[in-house]
Amino acid sequence: MEQTATEPGTEEPTLAERAYRAVRDRLVLLEIRPGAPINEEQLAQSLGVGRTPVREALKRLQYERLITTYPRRGTFATDVNITDLAHISEVRLELEPLAAAQAARRATAADRAALTALRHKLTSAGSPRHEAVDLLHLDLQVHRAIYAATRNPYLEDTLVRYDNLATRIWCLFIERLADMAGHVEEHGPLIEAIVAGEPERASELARRHVVGFERAVREAI
Repeated sequence: MEQTATEPGTEEPTLAERAYRAVRDRLVLLEIRPGAPINEEQLAQSLGVGRTPVREALKRLQYERLITTYPRRGTFATDVNITDLAHISEVRLELEPLAAAQAARRATAADRAALTALRHKLTSAGSPRHEAVDLLHLDLQVHRAIYAATRNPYLEDTLVRYDNLATRIWCLFIERLADMAGHVEEHGPLIEAIVAGEPERASELARRHVVGFERAVREAI
């Protein structure tokens, strides 16, 4: 089984959950290109699981708008449409600040330890040895850790879905983005505010991050 971006929590995932996470991240990071056909048997072989866990994973991924199925044609990775950016940002602009504030209020000791560890990783984000894919994985890890720290599973699930869609857009224009490392490093002060239990500051930093993300992508188009 391939490694995916770190997920919060300590429970051992089921085969279906492992398949879901692995295929999801391939789709999010465009390792499975937009419009590419999805073959259950090939995925099962590459992941080292049976077709049943893969089939269950694909059902979830279709609900999350990462794949789509056409009658008599098959299943495909969804296209990445830049016109979706405004809709995605509209949702994230409301929910990301809320999540950051709630994480600052509710994060457990384990959450704060996980975020602090990610904060240390961010200090070397601008290093030349960090490739784009490493930065993308780190960005996903930070966002997912913050969402988990909200201790609200509905808010967490919603934001993971929208962050995945935003990341696909980011990947599409990654070669044109001027300061990818700087965008990832912006999470440092946000993590510090959450760990310090400062909800207002965390909320404002999250809002700025979403606004900056949309601006950066539009400038790269």
